[in-house]
Amino acid sequence: MFCPQCGNKQSDELKFCNLCGANLYAVRQVVGTREADDKFDWSRTWVAEMFMSEAERKRRTAELERQRGVTPEIKRYNEIKAGVIVSLSGVGVMIFLYVLGMAIFRSGQNPPGDAEIIRSIWVAGVIPFVVGLALIINGLFVSKKIVELHRRERQSELDALAGGGEQPALKSADTSEFIHPDFSVTEGTTKHLHVPGPKQ
Repeated sequence: MFCPQCGNKQSDELKFCNLCGANLYAVRQVVGTREADDKFDWSRTWVAEMFMSEAERKRRTAELERQRGVTPEIKRYNEIKAGVIVSLSGVGVMIFLYVLGMAIFRSGQNPPGDAEIIRSIWVAGVIPFVVGLALIINGLFVSKKIVELHRRERQSELDALAGGGEQPALKSADTSEFIHPDFSVTEGTTKHLHVPGPKQ
């Protein structure tokens, strides 16, 4: 048989691959116990994703994010963080291009028509700066509303699971509610303690 991990040809008597150490005995057991009528499930492949509707794709993406623990709050935080990084990168690009353009301009080895272009090349850094600023604004204001909507949906789902109404609060403990039993195990055995005389 061939090792499924490294592809090296192995003897049928070996329990482990002599090249990579894969457990060949377990592979033989799995192959041997597989039923012949097992059909290939196309719904678990990338082919099924090609034929998914947009609503199903969104539902599946939301389910995967929920399983990974990605909440709207985390998305919002990541969006703001990405906005800060991109905008600061834009500032860095602007500074770099300004210094480079001014150095080329001051060298005097450029045609007069190109001088103005070289001096204003730093404006290209405004694009990432504005994109980062847009991400920050979206994270601070727009995503805040999405987080609030998600929180309301989650609260309404919890309310629906709990019965739709408010849960009755537990009342405080009241010791006067204890019921005195009519019968006690020790009742008949301790009557002699009340008698002052000796036991007979």
